[in-house]
Amino acid sequence: MTLTKADYAYKLTDRERQYLSEQPEYHRARSLPEAWEMERSHFSRIVALKDPHSQPAVELTYAQLGDRVEQFAAGIQSLGLPPIENGLPPRIALFANNSPRWQIADRGLMYAGAADVVRGSDADIEELVYIFQQSGSVGLVVENRDLYDRLDPHLETERLNWVILLSDEEAPRREGVRGFNFSELLAKGGDRPLERVRLDRDTLATLLYTSGTTGKPKGVMLTHGNLLHQLSTIGAVLQAHPGDRTLSLLPTWHSFGRIGEYFFLSRGCTQIYTSIRHVKTDFKQYKPKYTIGVPRLWESIYEAIQKQLSQQPENKQKLAKTLMGISQQYIEARRTWQGLRLELEPPGGGDRLMAGVKLALLWPVHAIASKLVYAKIREATGGQLAYVISGGGSLAMHLENFFEAIGLDILVGYGLTETSPVLTARRFWHNLRGSAGRPIPETAIRIVDPETRRTLKPGERGLVLARGPQIMQGYYQNPEATAKAIDGDGWFDTGDLGWLNTQGDLILTGRAKETIVLTNGENIEPQPIEDACLRSAYIDQIVLVGQDRKYLGALVVPNFEALEGWASRENVRLHLPEAGNGDMGSERAAEGAIALNSDVVHRLFRQELNREVKNRPSYRSDDRIGTFWLLDEPFSIENGMMTQTLKIKKPVVLERYRSAIEAMYN
Repeated sequence: MTLTKADYAYKLTDRERQYLSEQPEYHRARSLPEAWEMERSHFSRIVALKDPHSQPAVELTYAQLGDRVEQFAAGIQSLGLPPIENGLPPRIALFANNSPRWQIADRGLMYAGAADVVRGSDADIEELVYIFQQSGSVGLVVENRDLYDRLDPHLETERLNWVILLSDEEAPRREGVRGFNFSELLAKGGDRPLERVRLDRDTLATLLYTSGTTGKPKGVMLTHGNLLHQLSTIGAVLQAHPGDRTLSLLPTWHSFGRIGEYFFLSRGCTQIYTSIRHVKTDFKQYKPKYTIGVPRLWESIYEAIQKQLSQQPENKQKLAKTLMGISQQYIEARRTWQGLRLELEPPGGGDRLMAGVKLALLWPVHAIASKLVYAKIREATGGQLAYVISGGGSLAMHLENFFEAIGLDILVGYGLTETSPVLTARRFWHNLRGSAGRPIPETAIRIVDPETRRTLKPGERGLVLARGPQIMQGYYQNPEATAKAIDGDGWFDTGDLGWLNTQGDLILTGRAKETIVLTNGENIEPQPIEDACLRSAYIDQIVLVGQDRKYLGALVVPNFEALEGWASRENVRLHLPEAGNGDMGSERAAEGAIALNSDVVHRLFRQELNREVKNRPSYRSDDRIGTFWLLDEPFSIENGMMTQTLKIKKPVVLERYRSAIEAMYN
């Protein structure tokens, strides 16, 4: 497939058409409940959901899941629901985290004829209250009694008709508001038949609120058709089969985690719930074939492996580094030989021939390394992973290189909440590292000039626009924001910058809104530079600054464990203040100890930053970080500087450390 200026809709390959022809015919369904009925019919005896960590443990076949969903839906209908009007069903807030009961509630609400308004139970109470009120929800389904008790003082009761707990605790009692726990609602539903509600592809299925990195979150309106498109087309990328085991770690209420669960269940897979606490042991015990995650998950796995390596004897460390270096050369040669270099055009015949010779020479050493070293790493993930799927952010190239070298293929996808979410994805037979992949079926990607909206040619960098059946219906009760996001021809402004190569692969280069403009007029995309800096063992988090400055600056959260190891080797006594002691950290160190932002520590980080930034393939002088400050507190959900999906809220960080930034430049 060759992309031309006038042809931005990706044309399916024969392989992709074949894969789609082998999938269940979800494209015929008019609503998600219809698709779920097909799913139940195809896979009734297979285990659908397994939660080994709940008390007691839960295991449901597809038939049992379907029964519970119908009971839940009938129970909801017994409480009374307003009718669907102009494709807008009554909204019910669902504030809970991953569990089989979340899946039952999500499906049950749609079966009943409602649209759910979803968010995690650990979100800020003010945010949950805002979402409940702005969405016009008439009912509330919550994780447990504790969450309801924290919400209760802030809820307007005129509209709230009833509350459902997903736990079996005593249901809340409040004047004018009926309350039931999970088992009580199922019992009510078991006493009456489910009324089938007519839904179609234009009917609102769910409201998902944006993460809120800036301002108030907006309600993204996704229809049954938006989500059905994902079920019926992602099969061109992933070929999951009935009984395949998947490990579920991402928040189900987030669009990426949710469509991941929807998709794997639509293929008859067995979904096993895990958590950060249990994921390491669950990988070994359940040996999943697939798992999905955000870049931070793969970073944490990489960091854990590097930590284990650092604890080995020096001779073993040197051997491992030597083998990894050779494997790095091997995979780079293989990319050239396969035509998978991150360039506008695929490599020519001469380059590929030379790469083939290099491959032959390096293969024996890489094979030995794979057997002696990398196999042990793969075994830690159960040893049966076919692919891992990454989304929700770009994957730094050092992680791409590492996982490819050890033999774990990561398929990166791209999309937004507003796009249901998948727009593009890599294929296992065309896994162009560093790219966001090719458009999924029925999806078009266009690159335009951000100012003139002129369509750009392949290789030219600009603003990424997308069009397809997965584009949201709009922002709830916000026509101005909707009109700004989607133009009259249906093109959605992603807010991302990137370019297309001649084969249709999308390469993202940053966010339009995050572009830093220096006083010399140079535009800097911070994300690639931040990704490069994170390769340093001493840097855990980083945010670039420098808007309207002469040069870039950075707020850096050290990897304190690595920093303490350095201090021990250098025979330096390091004073680390308590987290959050102020913008500038502590300058006063205990007697005989050096402060975090002392000259000697700064020299270490200056060396790290300079090396990683300059080692970027596209390095230019304006990329240099001229000043930086070390922070004593990591960015986290708890301190409000990260979203629930572990994205740094840069506006919040910049405001929090405004005085530190001013002092840096002074």
